[in-house]
Amino acid sequence: MTAAEFVKALPGRVSSESIKDSNTCFHFDLSGEGGGQLTVLVENGEILVLEGLQRTPKCVVKGKAKNFMMVVNREVNPLIALLTGQIKVSNQGELTRYAKIFGLMK
Repeated sequence: MTAAEFVKALPGRVSSESIKDSNTCFHFDLSGEGGGQLTVLVENGEILVLEGLQRTPKCVVKGKAKNFMMVVNREVNPLIALLTGQIKVSNQGELTRYAKIFGLMK
C-alpha cells in the first residue's frame, strides 16, 4: 500500500462514531513515489479525502511518502520521525488527537 492509498482509504477505516463531534482539515503533502497532495476533511461524522490541498488546514503533514509509510507500518517510531525531520507536522496537538483514529499510532 502506498502513502496516497493509505490516506485515501481513511473513510473506510474510521468509524463515524469516533469522529461524530469532530471537525478538522488535514493536508498531507507526501513527496516521492506513492505520495501526493491530499486533503482530509472530518465533518459531521464523515471523512472526505480530496485530491490536492484544499481549504485551510488545522494540520499539515509533510515528508517523503516512504518515511510516512515507515511510520504507518511501525518500522519507525513516530516521535523519532518527527524529531529527525523525516516527517514534519505543523500542529502536533491536532495530529495527536487524530493519530489513533486514523491508524497512525496504536
